[in-house]
Amino acid sequence: MKHEILEIFRESAQLKDQFLSQNLEALEETIRLLAQVLERKNKLLLFGNGGSAADAQHMAAEFVNRFAIDRPPLAALALTTDTSVLTAVSNDFAFEQVFEKQIQALGKPDDAAIGISTSGKSANVIRGLKAAKSMGMVTIGLGGPARSPMSEACRVFLSVGGDKTARIQEVHELICHTIVEMVDRTLFGPDDRRNAQSL
Repeated sequence: MKHEILEIFRESAQLKDQFLSQNLEALEETIRLLAQVLERKNKLLLFGNGGSAADAQHMAAEFVNRFAIDRPPLAALALTTDTSVLTAVSNDFAFEQVFEKQIQALGKPDDAAIGISTSGKSANVIRGLKAAKSMGMVTIGLGGPARSPMSEACRVFLSVGGDKTARIQEVHELICHTIVEMVDRTLFGPDDRRNAQSL
């Protein structure tokens, strides 16, 4: 069992290193764009399915509440939590439209849409990003392979390689934490509570 455990950790570490070597500039651009969106008092809309839905909710909660420093709440909303909206759209139209319709209802130009899909092929995530792009929103994708159809709908596409969903999700979680921490540092400094009161 020790060998298998070590292999899981090695795979996760290697995939993180691989992601960073291929996506560092894209990650920096993502952080800069999202900081600008929030500084302008616009909002982030996040969405995904399954574990990616959990990542969307986790990331939104850290923006709204806090991450590493005490600072004012930042506007972020996960589009995965309203069961009435999700089931109404799925029942009356199609599950592929559950994020698209919410983007159309809640999104504004210069807001940001963050779509998360470990495969990079989730139809409802792609439709949500396409709707956001057509509305003039900043579109960010956390996906799988670089050739994902999801990338075409994104201003910035953060591609995580590999073929194991669990390992990709582990990289996605680290990306989400890095984004929140670095957006906080961009807007407020590393731990400047006086600066945090001014936004």
